[in-house]
Amino acid sequence: MDEPETRLDPAAPQRPPSDRLDSWKKIAVYLKRDVSTVQRWERREGMPVHRHLHDKQGSVFAYRSELDEWWESRRTQLAQSAAAPQQAPADGLPPADALPPSADPPPPSRVSAGGPQLLRRVGVALALLLLAGAITWYVIDATLSSRNPLASAKFMRLSDFAGDEQAAAISPDGKFVAFLSSQGGQMNAWVGEIGRGVYRNLTEGALSELTNPSIRTLGFSADSSLVSIWSRRGDGTQPRDVSIYAAPTAGGPLRPYLKDAAEFDWSRDGRLVYHTTAPGDPLFVRERGTASAHQIYVATAGVHCHYPLWSTDGAFIYFARGVPPNDWDIWRIRPSGADLQRLTHHNALVAYPVMLDRRTLVYLVTESDGSGPWIYGLDVERPVPHRLTSGLETYTSLSASSDGTRLVATTANPRNSLWRVRLGADKTIAEGPTLLQANALTPRLGPGFLVFVSSRGGGHGIWTLTQGTTREIWHDARIRLAGAPTISPDGKRIAFTVDDGARSRLLAMDKDGSHLAMLTDTLKLQGNPVWSPDGKSIVSAVVRDGEPRLTRIFVNGDPPVAVSGEYSLDPAWSPDGQFLVYSGPDIGTTFAVRAAAADGRPYAIPSLILTRGARRLVMARDAPALIVLRGDIGHKDLWEVDLQGRGERKLTALPPDFIVNDFDISADGSELILDKVENNSDLALIERPR
Repeated sequence: MDEPETRLDPAAPQRPPSDRLDSWKKIAVYLKRDVSTVQRWERREGMPVHRHLHDKQGSVFAYRSELDEWWESRRTQLAQSAAAPQQAPADGLPPADALPPSADPPPPSRVSAGGPQLLRRVGVALALLLLAGAITWYVIDATLSSRNPLASAKFMRLSDFAGDEQAAAISPDGKFVAFLSSQGGQMNAWVGEIGRGVYRNLTEGALSELTNPSIRTLGFSADSSLVSIWSRRGDGTQPRDVSIYAAPTAGGPLRPYLKDAAEFDWSRDGRLVYHTTAPGDPLFVRERGTASAHQIYVATAGVHCHYPLWSTDGAFIYFARGVPPNDWDIWRIRPSGADLQRLTHHNALVAYPVMLDRRTLVYLVTESDGSGPWIYGLDVERPVPHRLTSGLETYTSLSASSDGTRLVATTANPRNSLWRVRLGADKTIAEGPTLLQANALTPRLGPGFLVFVSSRGGGHGIWTLTQGTTREIWHDARIRLAGAPTISPDGKRIAFTVDDGARSRLLAMDKDGSHLAMLTDTLKLQGNPVWSPDGKSIVSAVVRDGEPRLTRIFVNGDPPVAVSGEYSLDPAWSPDGQFLVYSGPDIGTTFAVRAAAADGRPYAIPSLILTRGARRLVMARDAPALIVLRGDIGHKDLWEVDLQGRGERKLTALPPDFIVNDFDISADGSELILDKVENNSDLALIERPR
């Protein structure tokens, strides 16, 4: 440690040898402090220390008598300052030495007459000073932790592409931006220098599937020279189906980049963290200069660990942990695998975390009412999340430069609409799709009417369409719909799940909105419920032991009965009520469709693996067949799958920009109602003051 510059005193008075302390260590022992503390006192508070002439700088000495005199004068000054009002620095930040050494108990020294009373007064003064300093530090630190790091930022649009932009990433040096866009009807990865407005197509159709809104699909190498691109081939059921490629930022051919990784991040000192698509998304760390990696964490099957991110000092790895689609939170862990810690309790869609500085983490999250995603901020030392953005625009991706001064995001104004597709006798498209209802989603067909969800009145409500007339039959601004409605077999009742942020409830009402009743408010419900064919119960997923499991909830109030003891979501009954099908946990980018008999025993069906985003299952009424969504993560068509193993056939051939979020089929199989989602997303640059 560098020694402070001190005065040289050749004319020091002669004192007995016993009064002299010949080193920093002896001075520290006499004052009952460590060496660094006494050196600080000498440098900042004028503690008398002498140096030998013609000797090295570190050869020092002090006299006990001088130290005692200095201490007495120092105590007097502190007592006076303790009585004076405390004033925070003009810049709002605590001083470098916010808690002065005087807060420590004083060393033994000579005490004048009336010493005990003086010591008590000094002790009280010191205690008050310590308390004032602690309060000041707490208030300042709390203020810093709750500040909005985007308060003075400038938001501006970056591109004017005709198609949607998504999955934006900014290079570590803040000079380049990469994103996905479907310009020309095909999804490709693009890159360009910020401010120039010129973008180059990196993939040119060479990679078949690039879209995956659940992970960070684009990134950059640590030196900004390469753009990394996530891609999936085949049906995604094999580990080798997912790959990360790279293309030079300045232009050049694609090449394989990271084997077996689904997402990754580089630390500033060259370490790599990544996860694979194996069950539980195991996290691995590879040290700099080594070829092998060690696993630091794996979740249980069905639970995912996405968006791994190094802290700026490399001490922690942050990630989003949860269950798709909307039960996530921010966690962190040491690179060694120690100190796993949950930082937030959103239990919502959480995505795209980025570090702006040592303490500031920002990310995307939906609100408890289902709105968003918005940009949230978090001080990792005081993990209390707070929303940073306002307005109507939501966000679908977020990325930051290594110094945190530049961010890129994709903003969206999503719209849902309902479209009709008429099917011929052979279940091929005879007409459509044609627009049926704007500002509508989650269609459910009943006898002679359609039920759907809409936000026309502000907040989501339940509406019906009967012979061309629409009518809102339920709306409550205090709570949100947590799943699609389900219609009873006789078409007279409608059941649905709501959530107020504290608990979920299953409600039922007549189809005109009358006779609203609560069926349960003691279960943690998840996913879409479905009415049983006999009309006596409703089956919904209930979270037990941390995972959703199908449970029968009786209309007459009888105790609930478990249907499945494994991970199970979004059921669909066979028309005869003998069995139901459901979706299992997401493994990588896919999940299995399984079945159970009415009494809960396993029921055999042909193997069926579907891609994430295709959990809606509908039973055909006239045959043991299942209507499903099949295709890529970003685009799917409807298929009919025979449950007796006699094959499958494609029902629709939708254009690339027609993204199906949900659907239903009429009882006679003559028409499909499709919920189309349009993100209307744009690329935005966020610049923070340096």
